[in-house]
Amino acid sequence: MKYIDDYYYLIQLQYLGFRFHGWQKQPEVKTVQEYLEKTLRFIFKHQNFKTLGGSRTDAMVSANDAYCHVITKEFYDTKWLTKELNKNLPRDINIISIKQVDASFDMIGAIKIKEYHYLFSHGERNHPFAAHMMVGKTNTLDIDIMQQGAKLFEGKHNFKKYTKKTSKKTIYEREVFSSEIVKNNLYTANFFPKESYIYKVIGPGFMHYQIRMMMGSLFLLGSGKMDLTTLEKTLSDWNDDLILKEIAPASGLILHQNTLK
Repeated sequence: MKYIDDYYYLIQLQYLGFRFHGWQKQPEVKTVQEYLEKTLRFIFKHQNFKTLGGSRTDAMVSANDAYCHVITKEFYDTKWLTKELNKNLPRDINIISIKQVDASFDMIGAIKIKEYHYLFSHGERNHPFAAHMMVGKTNTLDIDIMQQGAKLFEGKHNFKKYTKKTSKKTIYEREVFSSEIVKNNLYTANFFPKESYIYKVIGPGFMHYQIRMMMGSLFLLGSGKMDLTTLEKTLSDWNDDLILKEIAPASGLILHQNTLK
């Protein structure tokens, strides 16, 4: 419930997910929300506030552009709050900006488009330092057929086979605006392999594990364990004989950008 004397803040942040058990606070594991709330309690010197994340990421998934709504009974200068959070948060969480919003702001409804990147390489064993954000497949992949397969995900499809946690309210028909595999020229480090790739996928919303299972199918395709015809059949609700089990590792997935309304 929102009250007239509450103050509302929108925090834009980024984090490396490798050591976190996702965004959402959970008992006995480290999460981004837990560390953010712990730091807010230290700065505010009270617990009279609430946080709500705009996009929940799984364990080990990183975010380059995430949002969090904070509701508190006291007013805080946004520049001061940004500075204090960055001074006290662990170094794998960074506050980009904070702005005050009004009581009508809807965190969940505000995110219109989500863009995810999945970073991977193939054909060799990567340097251990790359493990925190890139998945290295030691076998050689057929990138060309994977690029063809990625395009099959575009448009409206039934993605029932591409999620593990469902309920009666789960909407399986989802729209993917763009799905492509391109050479990685965005993320660089001297310990990365000479050649790597990004699977870029854009849409209004994705189910739990959906992108990792899409990437898992693309890995099967590139390894010769699935063909394009079979991949296309996975995007229908009538072929129950096809059961997908391949879930790509979480560490390669990055929430690259959230587009707000």
